[in-house]
Amino acid sequence: MNKKILHDISKYYSEKIIKFGNNPKGVDWKDEESQIIRFEKLIEVIRETDSFTINDLGCGYGKLFELLNSVYKTFNYKGYDLSGKMISNAVELYGINENAKFFLINGSSDMVLSDYTLASGIFNVKMNYNHKEWERYIVSTINEMDKKSTGGFSFNMLTKYSDKDKMRDDLYYADPCYFFDFCKNNFAKNVSLLHDYNLYEFTILVKKQS
Repeated sequence: MNKKILHDISKYYSEKIIKFGNNPKGVDWKDEESQIIRFEKLIEVIRETDSFTINDLGCGYGKLFELLNSVYKTFNYKGYDLSGKMISNAVELYGINENAKFFLINGSSDMVLSDYTLASGIFNVKMNYNHKEWERYIVSTINEMDKKSTGGFSFNMLTKYSDKDKMRDDLYYADPCYFFDFCKNNFAKNVSLLHDYNLYEFTILVKKQS
């Protein structure tokens, strides 16, 4: 994993949360409505209705935990982020208990093995890195998500089918078919591509056989 990329990601998001606080703009999202839609798509990978463990990679200030807590009765959540400021804000909001813990990490390999791993928005902001460098980071991270997930994992990405006049040079727009194919060939037979929820992005669900 490119340490400079990880350092720059940490710096970028720390500056966001310091500037905007614990709200969608603090994790570089437009609004809470779209943030929740993304979470609802990501949790479709979860098969159980109760008693599962979950990693939230790039947890930010922990908003996904709040949604999970409103949907499921019993689960064990671990949130991970490269930004110490994000982690301190998450702990301040949700505390630390048996069901929810937050960890500052140096990279995705620091996660523990869980039933599921979810990642929202961590592949979007490529900053000044070129496509090849950023794609190596993405592939490396997805591979770690697979290693740390016994039941499956999910992630979202901006789509290359976004309106051309709204696309930005500092963002990465992925080919959904490429990443569907990559996950299908490398991780599981049951892979879903969700690209029908009126945002300029897609979600991949990788469901492993039990």
